[in-house]
This record gives sequence, C-alpha cells and structure tokens, in this order.
Amino acid sequence: MRLEDFDNDEDKVIQDSLKQKTWNEIKSNDSWAIFKIMSEFVNGYESMGRIGPCVSIFGSARTKPDDKYYQLAEKIAFKISKAGYGVITGGGPGIMEAGNKGAHLGGGTSVGLNIELPFEQHFNPYIDHDKNLNFDYFFVRKVMFVKYSQGFVVMPGGFGTLDEMFEAITLIQTKKIGKFPIILVGVEFWSGLIDWVKTVLVEKMHTVSPEDLNLFKVVDTEDEVVEALDKFYKKYDLSPNF
Repeated sequence: MRLEDFDNDEDKVIQDSLKQKTWNEIKSNDSWAIFKIMSEFVNGYESMGRIGPCVSIFGSARTKPDDKYYQLAEKIAFKISKAGYGVITGGGPGIMEAGNKGAHLGGGTSVGLNIELPFEQHFNPYIDHDKNLNFDYFFVRKVMFVKYSQGFVVMPGGFGTLDEMFEAITLIQTKKIGKFPIILVGVEFWSGLIDWVKTVLVEKMHTVSPEDLNLFKVVDTEDEVVEALDKFYKKYDLSPNF
C-alpha cells in the first residue's frame, strides 16, 4: 500500500517508519540528528548550570486543579521553595503545573523542561520566563532532570512518570550516579506497585535485592517530603544554598 492510502496519521507514521530507506537517506538523517541532539545538550547544560540546587517534581499531565494530588503537589512545591530549593518540572499541565505554581507562589526558582508531544503537553504559565526549556528528545530531557536535581518527588502519574522514576532508581542502583532522595507521594496510589515489587521481584523472583527497597521512600504529606530532603542532605553536611 502507498502512504496516501492510509486513513489516519498514526498508520501513516508507522508505515513511513517501516519503509525501506536508501543508504543516503539513512546517513543524511542520522548526521543531522546528531547535530540537533548535541545542540539540545549544549543548550540544556548552559541553561541548567546557572540555576542552582533544585528538586524535580513528576506526575500526570492529566491531573486537574481540583484533584487532591494537584493541590498536594502545589503545597509540596511551595514548601520546597521555602526550604531553599528550586523546582523543576516537565513544564506541562497537571501535576507539572501544580509544581511550578507552588514554586512561583513560594518565591522560588521555577523551571520547566518542556517537550513536543502530539497531545497533552503545553507549557504552563508558572514557569520563570527565562527558565522554560524546550526539547525534542526525551532522553536529552531526562539527562537534565537527573543531572541537575537534588531529589525526585514523584506524584501519581502514568507511564512517563514511572519511566522517569525507575530510570533514576536504576542509575542509583547500578552506581552510575550518586544517591539522592527519591520520594514517592501518595501511599494509596503507590502501595499496589510497592507490594508487587516486594512480593514478586524481591521475595519470589529474586530479581531485586531487599536493600534496593531503601532507594526510595513513600510518604503522604508535604512536611514528610521536606523532612526527607533535609534529613538526607544534613547527613552529608550539605544545604540547598550551597
């Protein structure tokens, strides 16, 4: 079938990706992609390197302002900013908006790492005007989260939230990066997943070590989040204002 014979855009994208490409097309596309990827890294490093200590807040883009987790994320970001940390989010709506809003109201640094998506994603109005970065590549964006965060606060979310959380846990577990606090917020939301990790991965299949469960903490309130951050950094005689 020809590309124009497909009825919807998704089928056209799949068909186009499966289409046999010539060597010249592959070489040309890959070469230009390398420069674009490099430019995103350079721009990200230069912009984020000036921002100072921050905590990243993750969660669903679909969460509405009247949802209890939106309101909790806003309170957490407010308290984090008052404790001396900036806040980094994915820059979009939902939990990300709540995080930037709380930081903005708290007078703290409010950073948005936005990305082009076919749905859901648009930057929210609470990001500092000079700290709104746009990315085309997920992996470049995730490097910025990990490299420039002093902690991860993970609110209820979907596949993207789980991806960011488990990547950070894996990098710490494999000692590719230094340990930092990973705080999951919402015992009700996370308990099923944590129980599965304990009973299946740790106890039944032995694919995860029992001590790996110490790589993250599950809490329910904004005070517990700030306490976990402060406890971690005071142990190493560090403060958010270094």
